[in-house]
Amino acid sequence: MSVTRSQLTDFSYFLAIARHRNFRLAGLEMGLSPSAMSHALKGLEAKLGVRLVNRTNRSVTLTAAGEEFRNSIELPLQDINQAVERLNKHRDSPRGRIRINVQVDAAHTILPPVLALYAERYPEIEIEMEATDRLVDITHEGFDAGIRVSGTVPEDMVTQRISGVLRWIVVGAPAYLERFGTPQTPADLENHRCINGRLGDGRIYQWEFEGPDGEFSIPVPTQFVMNDRPTM
Repeated sequence: MSVTRSQLTDFSYFLAIARHRNFRLAGLEMGLSPSAMSHALKGLEAKLGVRLVNRTNRSVTLTAAGEEFRNSIELPLQDINQAVERLNKHRDSPRGRIRINVQVDAAHTILPPVLALYAERYPEIEIEMEATDRLVDITHEGFDAGIRVSGTVPEDMVTQRISGVLRWIVVGAPAYLERFGTPQTPADLENHRCINGRLGDGRIYQWEFEGPDGEFSIPVPTQFVMNDRPTM
């Protein structure tokens, strides 16, 4: 016979009666009236098909079946209560292990200023961080959260912005610019040797700019394609 949620509650009432051998005292412990405790016990006995308690006007005693049943369920229910108490500790003081998947740029720019503060504020939380530009399925691969560039987050994921706008700039080595000239407009990049990157979804990055007419992106000629910004 499977155990229902209501029966687990009745088991707790029965254990209170077994402890106090008194319906009034058991009711005080469980927050119920003596009659409600008696009714719950009768219902439990009816469901189990076994008499658990002998009760008279003067005494409440356990039957042999009641003694055996109490001994069988007392420790398991204590274990359940202790498990709930351990969960309460998580609510009072966060603890445990968090796995996060972070794009490399965020790992280098956004997280360093806050990790030390986070460790001080939540000393009982262990963080495991994987920094990669590969766009993994966060849920499928067992991560609790991820940090992504806007526009790469799946639509079914809950998002929260954690930084301001990040801007990239076009730079060149002085020796290169002296040899090949300094581009004055994005269109001039067509005549230059650019270093480019491959995005986590496999696409080659198109350089993004903002002009008088808004944002736009262009493909650039490249001799080197890399998948992480520090190397670039």
